[in-house]
Amino acid sequence: MAYTTVNKCTSVHNTLNYTGNNSTNAQTGLGFRPDIVWNKNRGATNWHTIHDSIRGVSARLKMGDNANADTTDPMASFDSDGFTMTGTGGGINANNENYTSWCWKAGTTSGLSGGTITPTSYSINTTSKVGIYRYQGNGTSGASIAHGLGVKPACIWIKAETGTEDWVMYHQKFGGGSSPEDYVIKIRSSSRTESTSSAIWNDTAHTSSLFYLGNNSGVNANGVNYIAYVFGEVTGYSSFTLYQGNSNTNGTFCYLGFKPKTLIICRRNSDDEIEIYNDSRAGYNDANYHLNMNLNTAEDTSSGRLDLLSNGFKLRAGSSGPLNATATYLVMAWGQSLVGSNNVPCTAR
Repeated sequence: MAYTTVNKCTSVHNTLNYTGNNSTNAQTGLGFRPDIVWNKNRGATNWHTIHDSIRGVSARLKMGDNANADTTDPMASFDSDGFTMTGTGGGINANNENYTSWCWKAGTTSGLSGGTITPTSYSINTTSKVGIYRYQGNGTSGASIAHGLGVKPACIWIKAETGTEDWVMYHQKFGGGSSPEDYVIKIRSSSRTESTSSAIWNDTAHTSSLFYLGNNSGVNANGVNYIAYVFGEVTGYSSFTLYQGNSNTNGTFCYLGFKPKTLIICRRNSDDEIEIYNDSRAGYNDANYHLNMNLNTAEDTSSGRLDLLSNGFKLRAGSSGPLNATATYLVMAWGQSLVGSNNVPCTAR
């Protein structure tokens, strides 16, 4: 019996490593036309950059930074098997610099209805449960947006396109999984502690058809344009869970039900770095290299962090605050199921 509805992770989510060339630079082998392209210069202090098919190839947001959207480091095109760059900046295509890219496929751009705010444009994938929504805030508490994913959102990232608002994150395990709509984390270089706020999600539980907004300027100021990336959970492909660290080198094992391709870990109640791993970069168990989602820092090549396994991951980081202190951590992960309908099992990294 098939374990998951996403039998091939790389048909909807994949990562690429590439080298910049300061000129036209076409990357192939992704497996699909991407709708979200998130790039990071691994060797330099450039911000993570995110482009998406809704805002277009020229418009960049910087993950972790509160700056406006801008047209620095533009993409050239989203292609059938990857993407092309012509920019020369260090964010995506500096000559001889090494980069990692995380990409997701959405694709459906019509048929969405409901909610009190209608997105000006959107793209969704109802199989892999990912949606991109551009909307204009109305400044009204309790505003709602139809997402069309058919499941409750498990994770949401929102950024205002203008002004100096931080990235805002929702996770279904905020509050330890109890009333997560009462909490928020801001993805920034400091002050990332999970905190209560009635003005972000309006203390209103998201549903299988709608996500809700308060009147906070980070998500819903009147007349301001926002971009929202919304993820639902799919058995055997994506997981938005939590684990308890144990401050031991024989660290916690976190079961996902799939081999993680992309893994993001965020401590709930601390300003520690938000670490991001993927299986295509250098390093190996237990020396998997990582980047910090909330910082512009270069790749960390230190060992003793964690093992990426066929069904989850295991911490090796001792009492490290970002990974394995005696604390609770949020997980955002996408990957390949143990066994799909093709009955081909995964292996550890």
